[in-house]
Amino acid sequence: MQATSPIRSGSAAAPAPLPAAAARKPARRSRSWAPLEPVSPRARWMLGVGFFVLFMVVWAAVTLGGLVSPTFLASPVTMVKEAWLLFTEFNFIHDIGMTVWRVFGGFILAAVVAVPLGIAMGAYKPVEAFLEPFVSFCRYLPASAFIPLLILWAGIGETQKLLVIFIGSVFQIILMVAVTVGGARKDLVEAAYTLGADSRGIVRRVLIPGAAPGIAETLRLVLGWAWTYVIVAELIGSSSGIGHMITDSQALLNTGQIIFGIIVIGVIGLISDFVFKAINKRLFAWASL
Repeated sequence: MQATSPIRSGSAAAPAPLPAAAARKPARRSRSWAPLEPVSPRARWMLGVGFFVLFMVVWAAVTLGGLVSPTFLASPVTMVKEAWLLFTEFNFIHDIGMTVWRVFGGFILAAVVAVPLGIAMGAYKPVEAFLEPFVSFCRYLPASAFIPLLILWAGIGETQKLLVIFIGSVFQIILMVAVTVGGARKDLVEAAYTLGADSRGIVRRVLIPGAAPGIAETLRLVLGWAWTYVIVAELIGSSSGIGHMITDSQALLNTGQIIFGIIVIGVIGLISDFVFKAINKRLFAWASL
């Protein structure tokens, strides 16, 4: 019988060939289009501005090309001319100032009332059980439905307009703040009790500091909603404001002024959103760690 030759020490067996699929190189992934892959700040700005440029190009092509009648949609050139007339002949800067005052006046009034109530609802369950059904009911009521009553109660002056924005904002803030405060980490609360904190100390030293970034973000979001309510408030019984200008322009079929008024609202709202976000980031920089 033939003897097998022994394997010499130090020699390794030949590796088995890899399957064809495994031997294939992995596909090169495009980092910029990978799911959930972040983009650089510069690319974000360029993409955001690019959409506005594309929108303006399409708008100009549709209107200047004669695809839509100027009666129904003014061109960008016409809108710029009407905007110049608004500032030079119709004191539009006063209308802008009145609208900004109404938005922030009603919003601040709503925040002053809603934030303490939301903290109380989130921290104390009996308060939540007492208030939540009513607040949940009221937040579904459109602010515009209250305008006839508010005109009867407060007339057509500034109080009525502030109350429309107040009603449209206050119930949303209450519920969102309550959810934010009620979602506090239970281990932090138990640790505070262990260290000797009482109920007021839990609210003041644990719940409010922990919920502060979320409350600030809630206020930023609701401020955007307040801009939609101010136009509703200015459509009826108003002699100033962007909404008043839009109503007058609609009666004259001046779509250039209407579009410019809408754009002004969007620009002011966007600026206020950026400012609010920057303030929140500075005050609560630790929240993103």
